[in-house]
Amino acid sequence: MPSDWLRQRKRDQYHRLAKKRGFRSRATFKLLQVAKQYSFVRRGDRVLDLGCAPGGWLQAVHQLVGGRGFVLGVDLQEIRSLQFVNVVTIRADITQEGFVDQIRATAPGMFDVIVSDLSPDLSGVWDVDHARQIELARCALRVARVLLRPSGNMLVKVFQGSEFKEFQLEMKSSFHILRTVKPPASRPESAEFYFLGLGLLGQATQ
Repeated sequence: MPSDWLRQRKRDQYHRLAKKRGFRSRATFKLLQVAKQYSFVRRGDRVLDLGCAPGGWLQAVHQLVGGRGFVLGVDLQEIRSLQFVNVVTIRADITQEGFVDQIRATAPGMFDVIVSDLSPDLSGVWDVDHARQIELARCALRVARVLLRPSGNMLVKVFQGSEFKEFQLEMKSSFHILRTVKPPASRPESAEFYFLGLGLLGQATQ
């Protein structure tokens, strides 16, 4: 691992804060910052966290929903337990047929909020990485159209690139309000942004 990358990481205030506060990832602060600004996650909400490993967003969501809420985290990787009774995790692939059925079998009912920090294994070829990430974001949106309650909210990561605007329009057509957000904890040089959809319009069936 390059020594300059390690030095930069050690200087990163959010990396230091995450370690100090016992968060599994500096990404925890990204979700907390967006939630503080837009209040899209509330106490008692049922939340689906897509791409939840290593668990930083699970920690943030649990903090936001409290003991009366429920959080289901999904990832391809094994997720070390957080020891919260109302946080459940499963291994599943959002791109595979039957994904929605897996979610329903684990947590019947609709969700109030869906959050997605999904990212592909990066190849280093930006056009390829961007296309793969946007496809994961589209998968998350398809899941939201089935599992998110009417007027529910969704936060989804997106990479800048040629398909950014097209997916932005897809999100805009699915929610009453759409915000494009880059929280302070997101590194300035990063090409990542987040689309925040507030108030799902209608609902698909499957």
